[in-house]
Amino acid sequence: MISAAKSRFFTRWLARDADKRVRRTFGLVATRGLERVRAALETGPVLIVSNHTSWWDPIVSQLIGHRVLRSDGYALMDAKNLVRLPFFRKVGAFGVDLDDPADGARALRYAVKLLDRPGRLVWVFPQGREAPLVQRPLGFRPGSEAIARLARRATVFPCAIRYAFGSEELPVLHISFGAPIANGGAHEAAVTNELDRIDEGDFTVLHRRAPSWIFRFAERMLAWLTR
Repeated sequence: MISAAKSRFFTRWLARDADKRVRRTFGLVATRGLERVRAALETGPVLIVSNHTSWWDPIVSQLIGHRVLRSDGYALMDAKNLVRLPFFRKVGAFGVDLDDPADGARALRYAVKLLDRPGRLVWVFPQGREAPLVQRPLGFRPGSEAIARLARRATVFPCAIRYAFGSEELPVLHISFGAPIANGGAHEAAVTNELDRIDEGDFTVLHRRAPSWIFRFAERMLAWLTR
């Protein structure tokens, strides 16, 4: 297992960078359920379990955990990726060898130890590796449920992350937090349900960016010239 080596300076810097990257890339960033996560952090630690579909997922967890929720955030990563990208240790990432059960047990105990106080947040992607958004079942590993059983002070939230292209030039990012998962509840089912209900709406806009005026102007000019 690779432990975190968190740096306050580096965490703030990377959180700002995550914010800039997201604002530059996505036309809309919309969230749901953030207030209940924020309220839970005021009284105890929080464990977030989420689907894992994209390179963007660690960036999103940085944005939400540090920039939006202002939590003392940590995240579990595949040790191979953490060796390749060691700077994530500086922002709270700790690594596990997904093919070694003994290492998995060490990472589990480490996560439980982190979840010991209000304001602490641990983000876990139980799929272990990136998988298509439409994949069913999601294929969660049992680690997050084991952490939840042992970290009894922690409130567990399912989180659905979806990146999509629609009717606009820029892609859309939805981040939806469901109701807390009861002790012993199935994490995969809760995240799947949250993914399936994203289109129900009721989101709060965190960021909106219109396509560039140059694009709009060129589009109108082409439309006028080809009439």
